[in-house]
Amino acid sequence: MEEYWGYHLILDCNGCDLDKVKEKQNIVNFVKDLVDQIDMQAYGEPVVEHFAAHNPNAAGHSLVQLIETSSITGHFVDKNGEAYIDIFSCKSFDIDDAKKIVDQYFKPKKIKVSYLTRQA
Repeated sequence: MEEYWGYHLILDCNGCDLDKVKEKQNIVNFVKDLVDQIDMQAYGEPVVEHFAAHNPNAAGHSLVQLIETSSITGHFVDKNGEAYIDIFSCKSFDIDDAKKIVDQYFKPKKIKVSYLTRQA
């Protein structure tokens, strides 16, 4: 694999299991497992909070997990089971491993994958 300064995986997930998307503990378990599976080092505990309660179209949990090499973020939409997950790291990681963990925890019907390599 060619070396870059950073690797950014963007997963737009549609049709996830609504119960799994709405459950805070499932999101916490997901990110902890993801960190292990893609061989990263968590920095502190994940922050998972419910936001946008005033807007039913956007309401859901947001996730931030700092990792030694950058961060994992996400937003999980209560209304329709969409999940938007970003993994950014200056250390490379296996995209397929990340997708498998997303599938295991949220069961999306479709995942749109975008992958960026970052360099100066």
